[in-house]
Order: sequence, then C-alpha cells, then structure tokens
Amino acid sequence: MIRIMKYGEVSNEEIFARTMPTVNVTDAVAEIIRNVRERGDTAVKEYTEKFDHVKTGGLLVTPEEMEEALAKTEPEFIAILEKAAANIRKFHSRQVRNSFIINDEPGVVMGQKVIPVDRAGVYVPGGTAPLSSTVLMDVIPAKIAGVKEVIVATPPNQDGKIDPSILAAAKIAGADRVLKAGGAQAIAAMAYGTESVPKTDKIVGPGNMYVAEAKRQVYGVVSIDMIAGPSEILVAADGKSDPAVLAADLLSQAEHDKVASAVLVTDSMELAEQVRDELEKQIPLLDRSEIARVSIDNNGKIIVAENLKTVIDIANEIAPEHLELCVDNPFDWLDSIRHAGSVFLGRNCPEALGDYMAGPNHTLPTQGTAKFSSPLSVDDFVKKTQYTYFTREALTALAQDVAAFARKEGLTGHARSALIRTEG
Repeated sequence: MIRIMKYGEVSNEEIFARTMPTVNVTDAVAEIIRNVRERGDTAVKEYTEKFDHVKTGGLLVTPEEMEEALAKTEPEFIAILEKAAANIRKFHSRQVRNSFIINDEPGVVMGQKVIPVDRAGVYVPGGTAPLSSTVLMDVIPAKIAGVKEVIVATPPNQDGKIDPSILAAAKIAGADRVLKAGGAQAIAAMAYGTESVPKTDKIVGPGNMYVAEAKRQVYGVVSIDMIAGPSEILVAADGKSDPAVLAADLLSQAEHDKVASAVLVTDSMELAEQVRDELEKQIPLLDRSEIARVSIDNNGKIIVAENLKTVIDIANEIAPEHLELCVDNPFDWLDSIRHAGSVFLGRNCPEALGDYMAGPNHTLPTQGTAKFSSPLSVDDFVKKTQYTYFTREALTALAQDVAAFARKEGLTGHARSALIRTEG
C-alpha cells in the first residue's frame, strides 16, 4: 500500500528520496562495448542470442520485412500513428533555430551556422511493451533538424523480428534503417559502427539500466541526449480533484516498471486517503498489476502539505519527469513551476496524452535532472558553428586591445599574431 506522509512531520530525506538502481552494471557494460568494438556484427548477434534468446540473420530490417510489418498493422492504428506524427511535427517545427549574421560595422562580419549532425541513432525499448510512440517522438525531431540518416535500434521478439507497430512508426517518422538489436550491444554498435551499422554522431532514447550505462560510457565518442532513469510522475492536486482519476494517473506510470515512481502531493489529507483507497481498487484491474503493485508499494508516496504554494515548492524540489497540475486555474500556477520535464495543466490533461498524441516530446529528464536539462527536441540534433571575418582595417582598430589582453594573460604569441598583420 502506498505511504502517506505529512510534510513537516517526516524528514525531508524521506520526502525527497528517489528510486535508485541497486545493481552495478558498469563492468558488464564495459565488456559488452569492448567486445562489440573488436568483433562488430558477430558480437552484436551473440549478445542478442544470449540476452534476448533470439538468433538473427541480418542485423538490419529489410524492405521486405518492413512491407510485411505494414501489412500486419491495422489500418486504424496506422491512422492513429499518422495523426500523432502530425501533432509531433507541428510542435517540433516551432523549435527550429535559424543561423544568423551580424554585419553592422565596417569590415566586420560575424555569424553562427546551425548545422544538423550527419547521422543519429534512436534507441527504442522493446520487450513486453514495444514503444512505437518513442519512434515518433525521437525520429521526427531529428528529421525536422535535417539529419540525413536516422537509425532506429530496438530488440527483436522471439521469432527474430521487430514488432510491426514499431516498424510502422519508423516508416511514418522517416527512419532510414532499423537495427534488430537492443541493450548495451546496440548502443555500442551505433557508437563505434560495425559491418552493418554505420557510426552515428548522436544517440538518443530511453532504455533500461544497461542502455543508460552504455550511453554514459560511450559519451565523448558520440553525443547523447541524457541518462534516463526510471519513469516518474508527480501529481500536484487540490482537494477538489477526483481521487479515482488521480489514482489512474499514478498507475499510468507505475505500470511501466517495478522501479517507476508515482507521487501525489496535495493540500488535502481527505483526498490523500481517498486516492490510497482508489489505488487498492484499481491495481488489480491492470494487465500489468504485478509491476504496478511493486512500484506503488516500494516507490510510491503521497505527500500532504499545508497549502498549494507548499505543494508547488515540493514539486519544484523533486523536479519530476512528468508533472500533472490538477487544480483550478492551472495557468495561474504555471510560472511557479521551475523544474519539471513536462507539465500537464488542469483536470483533463492526463500524462498519457503527452505520451502519445498531444505533440510535445515524451523523452524527458528524470531523477531530478529537470533542474538543469530539457526534453528531447530539435536542438538535440543540431550543432552550432560560429564564424568571424575582419578586413585589415577593422583588425587594426582592435589589434592593440587584443595584444594588451593577451599580454595580461601572459600569452605574447597571441599578441604577436594580432599585431604582425597590422605592421608595415
């Protein structure tokens, strides 16, 4: 049963405690990466057989497999994917940054170019919950950014194929290749390249602890979006909220994983107790009730605060991945929210809406990293190059200042390089 805590009567350590991994996979992941670097496709196939219990022929999905998957996907679901893709494109198209140029002084031109990375890798979890939504969320911003080639990596099912819904989403999103491999071996393949998989410049997407650790270890060889932890939801609610609705929203994240975190913060003890009772009614109704049960019992909590301002303060300190603001006039509180991956405003905006259809991204910072990082966006797939042009006359006007600055730092070579162009 979920715990109820009264803020100010229990320690802040308990209030703000987070789910932390208990298994150290650093050495195991390092060995997988080393093996894939040295043995390429062969190692990826061996690990796929070892961990997923599947033998694969080719590592890349063929055009024939793609067409077969599309034929197996219900037309109604194809239409839903296309509708979701349109909403995601609409939102992310507004994120596109433009290059700029400054030429307001004689003889001086400065500017910045916004350039997409050449190739990006997108990791998509598979297993018991193949996340076709993640394909849309992660591939579409890359394509809007102008990335020439996007590779999706996802583990195969027991017959060695990729779930048809994932392939349908990959087609709609514009992915260029699909790698039939998951785990740390897929991250290593995209980071270093193999015979079948070209090396990427950036790897994005959520995954389990092996995937997260692999992304951490290959960072620097490639760029990554973030180190994603367990799924999180924080519902900030007033006493007018419907306890059955709040319980359902908490369970929408608890069913993800046994280490997922579902938190309610409210100013009403009565509501807290009602939500606790509703959770007990609703957990048995879920297909993934065993997972939700462990998540709620081990990681769930209800925090009761004295007023809504304190509720918001607690939410900001936790800095959740998903924050639902279930209050009257939620826009009155929006500016008070400083730390959250994605905010869902009002009583009719479940987090699940953001997972699938609304348009904003669902690849979000976790474990409190919303205090300093952002949702996946078009920005993740571009880099910026700056440039400067000075005529001799324009340089002459600044050369003595450059030289004086350089000498102050003890760098006389810097000073000389500026002055030599203006002599004679």
